[in-house]
Amino acid sequence: MNPFKPWQVLHLDLSDPIPDLEANDHYQGLYLVIFWADIPLGHLELQMAQFPMSASELKNLILQAISPSIGSHLLKTGFQGELPIDSPKTIPPNLPDVLALEKPLELVRSLTQSLPTESSVSVIVCTRDRPHALKDCLRSLQALNPPPFEILVIDNAPSSDATYQIVAQLPNIRYVKEERSGLSAARNRGIRESRGNIIAFTDDDVEVHSLWTARLQQAFSDPQILAVTGLVLPTQLETESQYLFEKSFGGFGQGYRSKTFDSKFFQTMQRRGVPVWRMGAGANMAFRRSVFEKVGEFDQRLGAGRSGCSEDSELWYRILAEGGNCYYEPKAVVFHTHRSDLASLKSQMYQYMRGHVTALLIQFDRYRHWGNLRRLGIALPRYYLRRTIAKLLNRSRIPAEVLSAEIRGCLAGLLFYWKNRHPQDDV
Repeated sequence: MNPFKPWQVLHLDLSDPIPDLEANDHYQGLYLVIFWADIPLGHLELQMAQFPMSASELKNLILQAISPSIGSHLLKTGFQGELPIDSPKTIPPNLPDVLALEKPLELVRSLTQSLPTESSVSVIVCTRDRPHALKDCLRSLQALNPPPFEILVIDNAPSSDATYQIVAQLPNIRYVKEERSGLSAARNRGIRESRGNIIAFTDDDVEVHSLWTARLQQAFSDPQILAVTGLVLPTQLETESQYLFEKSFGGFGQGYRSKTFDSKFFQTMQRRGVPVWRMGAGANMAFRRSVFEKVGEFDQRLGAGRSGCSEDSELWYRILAEGGNCYYEPKAVVFHTHRSDLASLKSQMYQYMRGHVTALLIQFDRYRHWGNLRRLGIALPRYYLRRTIAKLLNRSRIPAEVLSAEIRGCLAGLLFYWKNRHPQDDV
């Protein structure tokens, strides 16, 4: 097997001239994220063997990559003009130049410029013993435009005062220590300490786009929306672990087209198991404060430091089950640094699957929706059988030890739920 070579992550703004691209032997390929000013529209994955590439060749590839999101934006905003695309999924092969999209692109941007300011936003970052990553996160939060109502750092069962020392150096950030270990306990403490009408969460290994909270606010302009998630892009793909997480495990991003998750979606998927894990990521999510009074806070059995993960998706499940709507807004962008080594990826996938299985059982216990057990007893075994066969036939790039960790995580989730099947006192 050839040794892994990194991928270069590059952002391209279509409001600037499109460049010619030259090969760079240090990289295997280019992960090109395409923006129109501050609006993400799509991405391309280009092998270095395709370079050099002229601007005109790149334009044609860009048009194919962004046409679905352009069509989605314009349909949502009620655009009535003629588009240079015949559907959100196709594009005429004779379209000569990216400038043919200039009018729709400008319209999309103009119709998304109005950013509501009447709702106050509290930003909560939960962290534990990662002060160096946290510092970069907080600096990006301080660059938000407009600034949020408040920024809180919840220091979860720290082993030293390193996080406190970092926060003390930065103005307008409030530090709160939460002695109970577990991400859900930290997030619940943040909810209670915060004062905003909208509560936004991100992680300490994330840097946010300067319009992140503004775009979240914009999504909440619909009073039916109780929770919002956003686009998570990789900051780098320099290691095999980072590339595998983004490509083989799907990363955290959910695409460049907005999506509404409502009671129709929930009822349609309920029999097979509602795929709430595809609605977004806890590294980029926000809630109306009122939703916690309606459905409760994060389940403290779930999340990092307890089951491993799925405290976010289990809360989205409750919101949908109780008749609320959730929304995925790709214009709300954050940038995540994936784990850089295979040992960390192995641990991550074990924790993720342990948390996922635990959440399925908690959801069934709470609502008696049998689709949760169908996923647990049928869909997951089939999924891992296919992955195992692909690995045995050498058709999978996932390391065997990572695949094994996922399967062991599923089994561990059964045991974790049994030991923690009674909800914890959350006070």
